[in-house]
This record gives sequence, structure tokens and C-alpha cells, in this order.
Amino acid sequence: MIHDSFDDYAAAVPRLRALIGLDLGTKTIGVAVSDRLGSSATPLETIRRVKFTRDAERLLHIAASREAGGIVLGLPRNMDGSEGPRCQSTRAFARNLSQLSDLPIGFWDERLSTVAAERALLEADTSRKRRAEVIDHVAASYILQGALDRLRHIESEQST
Repeated sequence: MIHDSFDDYAAAVPRLRALIGLDLGTKTIGVAVSDRLGSSATPLETIRRVKFTRDAERLLHIAASREAGGIVLGLPRNMDGSEGPRCQSTRAFARNLSQLSDLPIGFWDERLSTVAAERALLEADTSRKRRAEVIDHVAASYILQGALDRLRHIESEQST
């Protein structure tokens, strides 16, 4: 099920389950995974996009093997907060994926996630070739980490 409100997504995600974070591009999908406690996101892999069916099979295989409880999909809003064609494409991907899985799907504003990932890789003195190989799944981990931090904040608000 797709949740436009992150608070609704937080209520739908089971506790003590890993989450999968996705940075959806036109040619690749960056994938990150969290630990079961939801404290940290780790870059996992970059999937070369072929066609939706094969891409979805790979994503759902990862989710099943990690016993994931939900998917966080980066939503590429414009810098002014509006939604353009890339957001529409991301929402269409989510709708198609939701027809193949019962996992809750939530959106996370991904503005500047690739910039942050690039900066971190530059600070780590990563070669240009290696940066090109890992940038998408590192960006996915930034997206997922932001969502995990928000989930922890929501949980702490509810417990007080």
C-alpha cells in the first residue's frame, strides 16, 4: 500500500523489520537497507534498469531476503517543492510495485541526496570511476537514513 503521508507510512511499518530505501533513476535504481532496529542505513547495490518486471523482481527479492517491512522511495521534488515529471514517474513506479507486493511504500523528499552522497564520496577520496559505480546506492542510503531518523522522531513523540 502506498502512503503519501509519512506519518501514515510510519503507522503501517512493522517494528523490528529492515526497510529498503530506493533512489529511482532513469537508468539505475540505487538500493540501501536498514538494520532491524531502524537505526542505520547501509548502501547495498545499484540495479541497472532493464524493464519494470525484472527491476521489480530484483527489488522484491532483496526485500524478501532481508525480511523487509517496508520500502522508502525517494521523491525527486523540484527545489521549490513542486512535483515535475520525475515525481510522476516515481509515483507510477510505486503504483506498479504496490500491485506486486503488500509492503507499505512511503515517499521521502530526496532533494540534494545525490549532492550529499557525492560530497561524502569526495571527502572519502573516492576515485571518479568508483564514485560513478556507487553514487546511486549511496544516495539511496541518504534517503533511507533521513526516513529512519524521522521514524525514530515519530516514535519518540508517541511514547511521550
